[in-house]
Amino acid sequence: MFGFRLVKLLGVVSAAMLVLYGATVAGTAGGPDAVLRPRVLAIANPRVVVLKSRHLLYLLDGDEVVRSYHVDLGSSSFGPKERQGDRRTPLGSFRVVTKNRRSEYHRFIGIDYPDLPAVERGLARGLISRGEAASLREALAAGRCPDWATALGGGIGIHGGRKGTNWTAGCVAVSDAQIAELFDVLRIGDPVEILP
Repeated sequence: MFGFRLVKLLGVVSAAMLVLYGATVAGTAGGPDAVLRPRVLAIANPRVVVLKSRHLLYLLDGDEVVRSYHVDLGSSSFGPKERQGDRRTPLGSFRVVTKNRRSEYHRFIGIDYPDLPAVERGLARGLISRGEAASLREALAAGRCPDWATALGGGIGIHGGRKGTNWTAGCVAVSDAQIAELFDVLRIGDPVEILP
């Protein structure tokens, strides 16, 4: 399933590159961080795809790429997040579960990490108890924010404060202007996929 999504995403990313190339040819600014539509975005089906290896975040409307942004990641960004304090950005399919307009990093869009695969890995490795796993599963099934205070870590999301280097504790950082734009577009429940 993950491989299928990656192949499908690469098709979307290829289409994105064509869109960005077309924008450049047409005489507008192209490439990552380009603004391809008017400032006020009207997006019916917003979703986010982050490619860790390319340090890029794509904002899509369904399958159409609307924006692409350069991102900073966790300071130990290789591999998936495994536990609190490993400073890794997680991999997987998530949902927006919280939004904070008054974040110390301008705006914060929280995702539902730890997700179910992280919960099962953490339980198998003895990082969390059966009770913690049950509580996390219950929150995820109900679409609520899972407990961010377990040994698996949490408080992961997209925020402002991009510096041009990997420095976060596992979050995805964009510029303050870009997080303001994403904050206005993304809703609770919208999908966020983070790929290698």
